[in-house]
Amino acid sequence: MDNLIILAQDPAVWAALITLIAMEVVLGIDNLIFISILTNKLPPEHRSKSRMIGISLALIMRLVLLSFAAWIVKLTAPVFNAFGHDFSWKDMILIAGGLFLVWKATKEIHHSTDPVEQEDQKLDAKVTIGFGAAIFQIILLDIVFSVDSIITAVGMTEHLPVMVIAVLVAVATMMLAANPLANFIERNPTIVMLALGFLLMIGTTLIADGFGFHVPKGYIYAAMAFSALVEILNMLARNAKQRKG
Repeated sequence: MDNLIILAQDPAVWAALITLIAMEVVLGIDNLIFISILTNKLPPEHRSKSRMIGISLALIMRLVLLSFAAWIVKLTAPVFNAFGHDFSWKDMILIAGGLFLVWKATKEIHHSTDPVEQEDQKLDAKVTIGFGAAIFQIILLDIVFSVDSIITAVGMTEHLPVMVIAVLVAVATMMLAANPLANFIERNPTIVMLALGFLLMIGTTLIADGFGFHVPKGYIYAAMAFSALVEILNMLARNAKQRKG
């Protein structure tokens, strides 16, 4: 308890906490986009439940990983060398997660653009994914994003309470934003394609990171924000035309 009071009186700790919360929220956006797209393929009565389960699992994974922070740091140690690059467990997890994201986003884009499959979906109004399959895929991506999130947290501060608070705030923000974001994506088909494009970019970035080509996340999120702004302007223009018509 005394340690917490001492930490609370240190301005540097507060600065680290605010910075870490911002980083964790930004990292959580990737996780949330994937969860939103995936759960929108479930029956309406299961969507909100599956989102909460997916985000709750993300919280549990992050807290569990935080309790093994010293072990998590070792994931960055080289395991083997190939193509002139030392690969760690973190690199392999990022590459696997990136490949999964690229595969999933490509598959969803194909479903959205293939006229034959679109016609089949209209004739057969079945849900394209089961509840268990959705949760399993969410867990896979939760693992990847949780490892990335915790390694980022450990690199920014050595104080475990600061990391825990930042993770709790970030996950609480994800829970609040989950349903509104998913509903917004479902109401706007063009947003779905944009979000899938984001997933492709995030997956490619994870793979590049795993191979040692680090792309500053600021560039990635700036590009995402600019693309989202352009799409919002397009939506406003379409709505203005509809009102005039």
